[in-house]
Amino acid sequence: MSSPCDPQHAPVGDVGAALLVIDSQLRSVHSGRTGRDPEQQKLIDQFAASLGPKGAHDLLDGACTLIYMFMTWLRKAHEEHDKDVIEYVVPNLVASMRMMPKSVRPEAIPTMAGLVIAAGTGLSPNLWRKQYGDWTEKEMTPLEATAFLLAEHINRITDDPDFATRMISEALSRSVDEG
Repeated sequence: MSSPCDPQHAPVGDVGAALLVIDSQLRSVHSGRTGRDPEQQKLIDQFAASLGPKGAHDLLDGACTLIYMFMTWLRKAHEEHDKDVIEYVVPNLVASMRMMPKSVRPEAIPTMAGLVIAAGTGLSPNLWRKQYGDWTEKEMTPLEATAFLLAEHINRITDDPDFATRMISEALSRSVDEG
């Protein structure tokens, strides 16, 4: 029986733009910058303003697609070692978010954990979230942090600081070639 949260029913969104945002954050952290510099923040604000409502919604769907793709990769990697992705990824994710109180308010953590669990069990994160109502403004930064933390987790597992970004870029290239 198909679930209403099955990924085949979910919009993909603008995965490329979402990946650019996450990759920018990864590069900033790896270069030693833990906060956004004013110039970077200005560019991000200009980019967000240029999107309009549909573009912003597409970016949101793209971030959820990234989370789904990251969790799918993590699930397969953990299954190769007879480990449960939820058991090994979610507690670390929650612990990391708890150390980020300026970016991720405590009340957002259960939603982000649920989103990751949904993705880890093969459900669409954005359709899973949609059943609880519309996204809120306060959930945008935690959503970005969730995608960032999953990408960073993948990069640490592979011992390659660009693996997660490259994996998604290659999948996007294959989908364009096939389309």
